[in-house]
Parts: sequence; C-alpha cells; structure tokens
Amino acid sequence: MSECLRLKKSNCKNCYKCIRHCPVKAIRFSGNQAHIVGNECILCGQCFVVCPQNAKEISDETEKVKVMIQGKEKVIASIAPSFIANYNGTGIEDMRTALKKLGFYDAEETAYGATIVKNEYEKMLKDGEKDVIITSCCHSVNLLIQKHFPAAIPFLADVLSPMQAHCQKIKKEHPDAKTVFIGPCVAKKDEAEYYKGFVDAVLTFENLTQWLNEENITLQKSEEPQNENSRARFFPTAGGILKTLRSQPENYSYLTIGGVENCMAALKNVISGKIHKCFIEMSACTGSCSGGPVMEKYHPTPVNNYVAVSEYAGKKDFAVEQPDEYFIKKNFEYIASNNQEPTEEQITEILHQMNKTKPEDELNCGSCGYNTCRDKAVAIFQGKAEISMCLPYLKDRAESFSDNIVNNTPNAIIVLNERLEVQQINAAAKRIMNIHSDSDVLGSPVISILDQESFLEVLETGKGISGKLIFLAEYNKYVEQSIIYDKNYHVLICIMRDITDEQAAKIKQEDINNQTVELADKTIAKQIHIMQEVAYLLGESAAETKNALTKLKGSIKKDE
Repeated sequence: MSECLRLKKSNCKNCYKCIRHCPVKAIRFSGNQAHIVGNECILCGQCFVVCPQNAKEISDETEKVKVMIQGKEKVIASIAPSFIANYNGTGIEDMRTALKKLGFYDAEETAYGATIVKNEYEKMLKDGEKDVIITSCCHSVNLLIQKHFPAAIPFLADVLSPMQAHCQKIKKEHPDAKTVFIGPCVAKKDEAEYYKGFVDAVLTFENLTQWLNEENITLQKSEEPQNENSRARFFPTAGGILKTLRSQPENYSYLTIGGVENCMAALKNVISGKIHKCFIEMSACTGSCSGGPVMEKYHPTPVNNYVAVSEYAGKKDFAVEQPDEYFIKKNFEYIASNNQEPTEEQITEILHQMNKTKPEDELNCGSCGYNTCRDKAVAIFQGKAEISMCLPYLKDRAESFSDNIVNNTPNAIIVLNERLEVQQINAAAKRIMNIHSDSDVLGSPVISILDQESFLEVLETGKGISGKLIFLAEYNKYVEQSIIYDKNYHVLICIMRDITDEQAAKIKQEDINNQTVELADKTIAKQIHIMQEVAYLLGESAAETKNALTKLKGSIKKDE
C-alpha cells in the first residue's frame, strides 16, 4: 500500500480514538505511538477524520502536479461529481475556468467515466451470469474484500472505477496528456498508484482549495444551463448507482449499503450463501462519496450534499463512446495480511496477564479501541496492541500501587473534599483514632473525628500547614499535622505523624530535668545553710577566744 495516509508521530497522544473508529483495526501501537498497518488498512480515512490531534495526514501531490503543468504535456483534471456539494453550487464551467487559471489544459467531470462503468454494470445484469454483483467503484470496499473477505472477490464487478474509466477516456482522446483526479477520497491515491497508466496524480478537494487560495483565485458561481445528459452525477450519493441504471432486471434484487461496518455484515451474508441474485451498491462512506473523509467540512451534511448533487444531475446519460469490454476489465487479487491467529490457550494467557481471569472480568468497555477484551488479546498476540492499553487494567494497577503506598505508610492520611467530608482514610489514621472500618467515617464530616479549625483555615486562605503539633485529647495522642490543599482536584490532604511516644519521652526527660534542677537547688540551699551555721559557730568561738586571750593578756601585765 502507498504512503498516502501517514502518521505525524509527535502528535499522537494515546487516546486510541483511531482504533475505536477503524472498522478493520488496521492500527498498531508501539512505543506509545500509533502506526498504520499497511497490508490491513482499507484507506477509509476514518482515522484521519476522528483524530483529535491531527496526527494523521494525507500525502499532498500538489507540487507534483505543478511540475507536471510546467512540462510539455497537457494536464487534464478529472473532477469527482461530489465537487458540487463541496464547493457549494460552483458548476463545472466555473471549476474549469479556475483550474485553467492554475495551468491545467482542461477539466472534465469524472461522471463521464461513471457513465461508462454504469453501462458495463447494465450489461452484467442483462447477461445474468453472476449470482451476486458487488459494485467496484469504491476502492476502500475493494480493499476491504481483497484484504479481509477474499472469499467475496468473485462477486466484485470486474470493471474499472469511474476515475480510471474517465482518465482512460482522456488519454485516448489526448495521447500525450497527464491526468489528475480531484475528489474527496483518500483511497483514490492508492488506487492511482497501484493501477498504473490511468491516473498520474490525485488531489483532494482540500489540496485544490489551498492551491486556489495561494494563487488568489476565487471560484465563481455563474449561471450555467442545465445539462440534461448528466444523470451519472448521481454516482456520489447513496443509491446513486442504482438511480442511473436504465433497466433493473427483475431476476435481481437491488441493495444500497453504506459504511464499512454495514458492508462487512453484508459480505458475511454473501459469503455464507444467504444472498443470491443480488446487485449490491457498496460504499465505505455513509452517504457514499459525498460523505467522503476529505470533503472539506470533515463532518458531512448528507442531506445538503444529496440535495446539491440531485439538483445538479440530469435525467439522461452523458454521451460517451463505450470502450471494448476488454479495456475496462479490472482484476482483483487477494492481499494477504500475514497475521497469525492465536489459539484459545494463548488468548487465555494474555487475558490473565491483563488480570482477566474469569468472564466477568472481561468488561469489553472499548476504552482500548477494541470491541471486546478477546479482540484486544488477539491484537496483543499479533503485535498490534499492548497490555498497557487496557484502561481498567491500568486503573487497577495504579490503584493497587497507590493503595499499597497509602496503606503501608506509618503516617496517617485523610483525604477530604471541599465540604470537609472524609473521602479516604488509611490504616494508620484508623489506628490513631480507633476507627474500625472505612465505612464508619467515609462521607462523614471531618468534625466527627477531628477538630475542623485547621482545615477551615487552609480552605479559606489556600495556604497549607506544615508540621503543626496537635494533641488529640479524645484519643490521647500527640501528632504532627500537615494539611495540603489541592485546588486542581478540590481536595484537602491531611498527613499526621504519630509522635505520642516521642512526646512522652520528651515529657519524661523534662520531668527528670526538672527534678534534677530542684534537687540541685535544694542541695545548694542546704550547703549555704550549713556554711552559714559553721560561720556562726566559728564567729562565736572566735569571740570567746578573743575574750579569753584578752583576759590572759591583762593578768600577765598585772603580775609584772
């Protein structure tokens, strides 16, 4: 498959929206990036349409066409009939005028080719040789059958697409011409590249609009006469091919099916043999090509688009020269995907790795992009998906990890909402406050277990509290309390460290210190008192000694 639809890796955000909307799950994830699986993709363009990050891009051949125009060959545009809906009523003559200003030699409606294809379908119906006939105008439907429903290949109408038939007509009339198809389809880029010799380049309506804007060319909406010979302009609408058939043999029934999922369901019925003698108009896009993925509005308006095309279409066929049947034959081959199917044991093993050990664990929530957990397991086996894409698995794993941390930390943790109601409480907090079960407090006001003053302060000021010493008198506990206000998640987180033992040891040490100081004070006072008594006694003794010595001195003097 060509690289007409690519991924801008830097933009992929692992939302898995592209997988959810890919009808054939042709996307694999590796290294947190989405990758398109080329041999499975049917280029329906849904991943491009739904990607919220614009991570998918369609190849742009505008520069290639500019180079072609600068060459010597004539460059002629084949414009898909849905242009009337995309460009809000601008007719073919105005489109031709604008394209000539860009340097094109001429421009024609692809509806000419649609008439050729329609004529061939009528021959097939008249011959009645095919039991079931599936239209082959839509390249995405062709790829769907070739890649995913190969048993239905024999039912595909072996006829060129309108794009190919028209460009073949142009090259027959202008042997030296280069052809450029302009339309709303991604798949046409691949069809042009795969089947060489018909189309030299493909532009989307968006490519054309951008080019016109760059050259300051405005599309006019002038009045042009109604072309009654233009019934094939109905082709891009739901049921448009059936509308153009001049005759519908009664031995066939006729169905119009739009949307890949509906086409897949119909193909299963065809392959199973439940449908016979049926002509089926199949389109990958709901509403057919006028609801194509590269209609510039991206979100198609089917009613308005249908009305625009219907009012522009005539009642009779374009005048075309029908080529020999040989020149408009198209062969379709099986395109293998090389995917291996896992055994039941291998699927079970992968499911167990996703913690899905019993049927009720298989939620089939679709968050990974796959319809069922079993589909996801198959994709993992085939290397297209990763276990980590399972949201319930990641949620359980994350909760288990966080719960292990929260419940095994020695610190008490309580989470409150902004109404100060308990939302979560861990085991350490329950131990501190003698709470037996989470259900006893969850949803209750925090005031039922703690003083709410600090929480109100944090809620009002928006400033957290760190390491505040609190005595929980009701629980006879000392804690070091920190409160954090998370405004993004609108919660208050209270973390309490139980310091009762530390505080008791501190108090005990303070008591010992106080007793030591008191004993020292008493000892000092006693020593001072003793010293004072000794001093007093010494003082009396000294006075008596002085008196005695004085008397002795006096007696000695008398004797002399």
